[in-house]
Amino acid sequence: MSTISTDLLDQLPPEYGQDLLPEIHAEFKQAGKTLVVLDDDPTGTQTSYDITVLTQWSVPLLVEELRKKPAVLFILTNSRSMAEAAAVQLTEEICRHLKEAIEICGQQIITISRSDSTLRGHFPAEVDAMARVLGQTDAIRIIVPAFVEGGRYTIEDIHYIKEQDELVPVSQTPFARDAVFGYRHSNLREWVEEKTGGRVKAGEVVSVSLKDIRLGGPQRVSEKLLACQPGQVCIVNATSNRDLEVFIRGVQMAEQAGQTCIYRTSATFVPIRAGMAPGKAYVPQLDSATSSSNSLIVVGSYVPKTTSQLQYLLDQGSHRSIEVDVSKLLHLSTEEIASYHQAIVQQADQWLSEGADVVIHTSRQLEVGQDVESNLKINSQVSEFLVGVVQGMTVRPSFMIAKGGITSSDLATKGLGVQKATVLGQIIPGVPVWKLDPHSKYPDLIYVVFPGNVGDDKALTNVYLQLKTSKN
Repeated sequence: MSTISTDLLDQLPPEYGQDLLPEIHAEFKQAGKTLVVLDDDPTGTQTSYDITVLTQWSVPLLVEELRKKPAVLFILTNSRSMAEAAAVQLTEEICRHLKEAIEICGQQIITISRSDSTLRGHFPAEVDAMARVLGQTDAIRIIVPAFVEGGRYTIEDIHYIKEQDELVPVSQTPFARDAVFGYRHSNLREWVEEKTGGRVKAGEVVSVSLKDIRLGGPQRVSEKLLACQPGQVCIVNATSNRDLEVFIRGVQMAEQAGQTCIYRTSATFVPIRAGMAPGKAYVPQLDSATSSSNSLIVVGSYVPKTTSQLQYLLDQGSHRSIEVDVSKLLHLSTEEIASYHQAIVQQADQWLSEGADVVIHTSRQLEVGQDVESNLKINSQVSEFLVGVVQGMTVRPSFMIAKGGITSSDLATKGLGVQKATVLGQIIPGVPVWKLDPHSKYPDLIYVVFPGNVGDDKALTNVYLQLKTSKN
C-alpha cells in the first residue's frame, strides 16, 4: 500500500448539503444526557472548550459534577501509559464509580472511550471493560479515528495521515511502529481483526462508507446501524466535520429506534456528538498583572514531529535548555536519580527566577526495551523523573507547555497536583489550553497540553510566542 495524492479528497462525492449541527444540538439537549469521555491521555480535549476535565474520579466528585448536568465531562485516565491489565482495571474502577454516581444523582450519560487518531491504545480491552461494567455488552462498538484538525482521514476503510500533499496509510507511519501499540494494517476492518486477535474477523466488521454518509445521509446511516447485531463492531469513514455530523445525526435516529452504541473515537467526534462546533480558538489575553515574563516548556514526547519542533525552538535561541539524558537515567541508582533531580531543579529555578524562558527536554535517542512490558517501564521511569523535577521546582512560571500525551498528563496530575481543570479552547488546531484549578500547585496557571504528533516544525515556537506576547 503506497501513499496517494491529496487530490483524492477532491474526487470524493460532494459533502452532504445540509448543516445538521443545530438538529444534533437540539436532540442532545432534549435528551438531557451528559457525554462522559474517558480519555486515555489529555490530548482528547484538543477540540473541546468551556468544559471540565477531571483527573480524579471519586464518587462524590463525579456526583458533584454530574449534578451540574454538563453537556460534556472529561475524565483523564492516562491509560495509554499503562499495561493492558492495569488499563482494564482502571477503566472498570472508573465505570463502577460512574454507575454509583448516576444512581445517586439520576443524571443519564453517554460514554466515549477517546483515544489516539493514529490507532495507538488499548483496543478492544478498554471498550469491552466499559461495556461490561455499564451493562452495555450488546452495544455496537463504533470506531471513529478521523481527526479532521490533524489531517487524519478514513477513506474506503483505509485510515490515512495527511503529510503535505500526500495521504500516507497509517501503517506506513512511525506510529504503527510504536514499541507498545504497533500494528500492521491501515484498513480498519483488518486492524480490528488484528487487535482482537482474530476474535472479530475483518469480514464481520460493518463499515459506514463515505457514499453512505454523503449520498444516503442520516437515514442511510441509521439503517446500517439498526441492521447491526448486538456487540458488532462498526467503523466510520470520514474526512470532514460534515461527514461526522451526518453520521452522528444517524446515530441519534438509530438510538431513538432502540439501538445502543458505545464509542472509541478521536477528539473531533466528541464536541460534535454533543452538538457543539469543534475547535473554538483560545486567544491569549494581555496579562499586565503577571510580573514575571518567564515560562516553562517540558518535552517528553519522542516522536519525530516533536523532535523537529523542539529543534526549531532551540534554534531560535530564546530558551535556556536542560536535556535529560534518558540513557544515563535508566542506569542510575535511586540516590543518583535524586542527585540528578536536584541539579536540574536548581538550574531551572535559578533561570526562571532570573526571568528566563526554560525548556526541559528528554534526549532524542529512543531507548527501546526487549518487550512491551519493558518499553512501558522505560516510559514510566522517564515520566516519573520529569514529574519529580516539576514537583521539586519552587518558582512559578508565567505559563507552562507540556509536550506529549503521557508527559502532559503526568505533569498535570502528579507534578502540579491538578484535580480539575477548565478547557479554554485551542491555541492552534489540535492543541488545547487548560486553566488549572485553584487547588493545584500553581493556581489558575495557563497550561498547554501539546500532543506529540500535532503541528508543523514551527508549531511549538508559535504557541510559545503567542503566550509570551500576552504576558509582556
